[in-house]
Amino acid sequence: MNDPSKASKPRWAPLAQGVFYMASGLWPVVHLRSFEAVTGPKLDKWLVRTMGGLIAAVGAALAVGAFEPRPSRALRVLGIGSAVALAGFDVLYASRGRISKVYYADAAAEGAVVASWIATN
Repeated sequence: MNDPSKASKPRWAPLAQGVFYMASGLWPVVHLRSFEAVTGPKLDKWLVRTMGGLIAAVGAALAVGAFEPRPSRALRVLGIGSAVALAGFDVLYASRGRISKVYYADAAAEGAVVASWIATN
């Protein structure tokens, strides 16, 4: 049985990434107008909200996984893979002028996420 006194300590890389993804993913879902004020206008608002919901779901999985008793390779792949994918497309499309240059800041945050995974093994 689960003994609450023996609850596992959270692993910080997936917990921090999970919280970051839940907050940033839910932002356009909850208040698209302020999201667009920072990131620029969007043509396909349904797609922005869909991606936000998906990013928030990934974040929830990461946050839950941070408390599992044993580290999971699948959680590591999800964390690093999602950060690399988001950073890569941030840089690609910001450099082409398709999205706002503010996405370079997100790419930097995603780089920090990957570094935290590497540093914490």
